[in-house]
Amino acid sequence: MSKSQYTLFENLEKRPDNFYFERNLKQQGFSVVAGVDEAGRGPLAGSVVAGAVILSPDDEFSLYIDSKKLSPARRETLFSRLTRSSARTGVGVCTAREIEEINILQASLLAMKRAVEDCLADGKGELDFLLVDGKFTVPLAVPQQALVRGESKSASIAAASIIAKVNRDRLMADAHKQYPQYNFLKNQGYPTKEHRQALAEFGPCVLHRRTFKGVREYFNLSKN
Repeated sequence: MSKSQYTLFENLEKRPDNFYFERNLKQQGFSVVAGVDEAGRGPLAGSVVAGAVILSPDDEFSLYIDSKKLSPARRETLFSRLTRSSARTGVGVCTAREIEEINILQASLLAMKRAVEDCLADGKGELDFLLVDGKFTVPLAVPQQALVRGESKSASIAAASIIAKVNRDRLMADAHKQYPQYNFLKNQGYPTKEHRQALAEFGPCVLHRRTFKGVREYFNLSKN
């Protein structure tokens, strides 16, 4: 992408139309545009999960907003709409062990890469352009643009945030059944007061990220 096009994107970020980026790209010849986002960078436990979405041209784009601004019930409704519609969706996951090995930023980008690859896994067509939430692009050989607070600027990224959030919440609900003492069903692994108290009482489980502050201290103590 040329410097002038990057400037154009920067100028467009203030526009209220949440499908302007996608529409503008298609006018430039990028026919297939996907959005990608992740959920779970901040928790002390669990995987980081990414979603990728290629919206159908006839979809109602205004429905898709930042997943954090939606109630759980509304997220589930929109998740069902996306997965049952002609939109193409993909999911990528990086485990707690992978996060420890490559750090959370690189794990988030790798999860996004996997989500895009999953979105294209059936081999039907290729991706022309990728809109990425955040400051960094994804390690894929495809034209792309990173957008800070992209969920509020791009319907495709917002839809991807819904796919990522619902899938991660479901993983943490399953984790709650195995480790109910941490109440992952409620806190999804985030460092809430209740979660920290459970860590102090029970110590970390296999799902905790051992390199994260609030968890690594317990492993240090165990070595003394």
